Amino acid sequence: MSEKKSEGVVADKSSADKQKSKKPVSRSAKAGLQFPVGRIHRHLKTRVTPQGRVGAAAAVYCAAILEYLAAEVLELAGNATQELRVQRITPRHLQLAIRGDEELDSLIKATIPGGGVIPHIHKTLVKKQEKKLKGKDQPEE
Repeated sequence: MSEKKSEGVVADKSSADKQKSKKPVSRSAKAGLQFPVGRIHRHLKTRVTPQGRVGAAAAVYCAAILEYLAAEVLELAGNATQELRVQRITPRHLQLAIRGDEELDSLIKATIPGGGVIPHIHKTLVKKQEKKLKGKDQPEE
């Protein structure tokens, strides 16, 4: 019987060790996000009035939105770099990605330094090629 008691005590110690060895898990990891939920929560708290309070879910939601937008922009910019056959995303690629997407263009109204301009020629400035071609296509008599 003394053996059983000693085994029970050992089992209790191992379960106590397991509880003590739990590492803290960040709110970003709990939510499955890469963006820092704690930092965003801290910044949200500094922006509201002193009596205003910020819920914990607000920071998680805000971090998820920011992460989604960043992923969307980076995906489109990565596609632009692949089209141009380069390895590095530059401000020009970000500009092309944002201005090429209608929803991101309406959302992001900022000027991107080093982004350049979107290539566009107004249709009235383009010479009409059709009239020249019609004259050449007619058979001579």
